[in-house]
Amino acid sequence: MSRILLVEDDDHIRAALRLMFEGADFAVDDAATGEDGLSLFAAAAADLAVVDVMLPGMTGFETCQRLRDLSDVPIVIVSARDDTADVIRGLESGADDYVTKPFIPEELLARVRAHLRRRSDRTIGAFRLGDLQVLPDEGVVRDNDGAELHLTATEFRLLVDLARADGRVLSREDLLERVWGYDYFGDSRLVDVHIRRLRTKIEPDPSNPAYLVTVRGSGYKLVR
Repeated sequence: MSRILLVEDDDHIRAALRLMFEGADFAVDDAATGEDGLSLFAAAAADLAVVDVMLPGMTGFETCQRLRDLSDVPIVIVSARDDTADVIRGLESGADDYVTKPFIPEELLARVRAHLRRRSDRTIGAFRLGDLQVLPDEGVVRDNDGAELHLTATEFRLLVDLARADGRVLSREDLLERVWGYDYFGDSRLVDVHIRRLRTKIEPDPSNPAYLVTVRGSGYKLVR
């Protein structure tokens, strides 16, 4: 049984989401603050976290950053704030997904299920990007010294799916479908922010990418 960490300060929303997830056969740890959520995660690591942005004390953004420091567990932010700046800030905090309120509960459940069932397809062999070695079978990227780069599960899926395209350009819609799932309800801002985060980890000069290249008006491709 998969375990979900739910961090939401609205008692009614938290209770309703807990009932929904438990009715879908998930175990749920719920908290009204980021601090309590992190304590619950330390006691029993969840398989996925759902985090509200507007929390008392530690914000949802800060909670995401702390969770990301501890784990590559998928994180879904829920928030009434939907301007691009807030979405980007949430994704830059380490979240894999951003759902705006009010939302349809079944949509949130579908996204959670999609994140939990997706695993990187291991059909592609190991490959190199300059000084980096990408090992899909192990789910890791290592530098020349053998040290592992810390990529989230979503960033790693993004890298492997671009590699599997073998130099072809993938549109943002292609990547949403491949990386986030066929039943995904999101928008292309997710792709752009995750591409930018991935570049900071794999590119010698992220401002002038050599591997993860933007093809203006079309999408992205991986140059090996």
